Amino acid sequence: MSDSVVIVTGGSRGIGASVCRKLGALGHTVIVNYAGNEAAATDVVTTIESAGGAATAVQADVGSEQDVIRLFETADTLGTLKGLVNNAGVVDRAMRVEDMLLDRLTRMVNINLIGTFLCAREAVRRMSTKNGGQGGTIVNLGSAASKLGSPGMYVDYAATKGAIDTMTVGLAGEVALEGIRVNAVRPGIIDTEIHASGGAPDRVEKLQSQLPMKRAGTADEVAEAIVWLMSDQSSYTTGAILDVSGGRAILP
Repeated sequence: MSDSVVIVTGGSRGIGASVCRKLGALGHTVIVNYAGNEAAATDVVTTIESAGGAATAVQADVGSEQDVIRLFETADTLGTLKGLVNNAGVVDRAMRVEDMLLDRLTRMVNINLIGTFLCAREAVRRMSTKNGGQGGTIVNLGSAASKLGSPGMYVDYAATKGAIDTMTVGLAGEVALEGIRVNAVRPGIIDTEIHASGGAPDRVEKLQSQLPMKRAGTADEVAEAIVWLMSDQSSYTTGAILDVSGGRAILP
């Protein structure tokens, strides 16, 4: 996939930032999408450019259709789109379903699910050979929560990630003959900022002793799996959901 344009949503921090750096090192022109943290996105771009790569930071809220269209139109000016990593996502504070308000649920669905669909739609419109494109790859970010349900904490988040599992399989079948492969990764407990943004900055420390490998994963470990799914090394892999969870299969 060298000499191609790749969009990474939520690319300014955590897993997304690691993916951006790795794709940049492989020769892709990387669109580092961010919602609000311009400084973090700029740092990622600077790191890629310092290593001889090409990258551009683009602000866009994936929950906004207009923003998503603008994001992809910006990519069009830089070359041929060949890849999309649907990494942008949010989690909220731990809460039982009976206490969840509509604003929380709407935000969760808009960003985690609708945003993924909107970005995938725009990517397929450009990459599908049926539409005159050259093919490409899409990797969605799921979560081990889709299997575990996250009772008493993040059932809404888990539900959106369950929908991502289904969307990945369905879209993969839809575009399999159009040069596009669609896969997903399902991270487990990964040591990133998302836990703090969900009001639980000590979640990794509390849970890692319960994990089969007795440690949390790193953003780089998840990014390696994503980059493999984006590469020609996985050329016969589509509709797959790869667990990168350290064997996590029980409720926390």
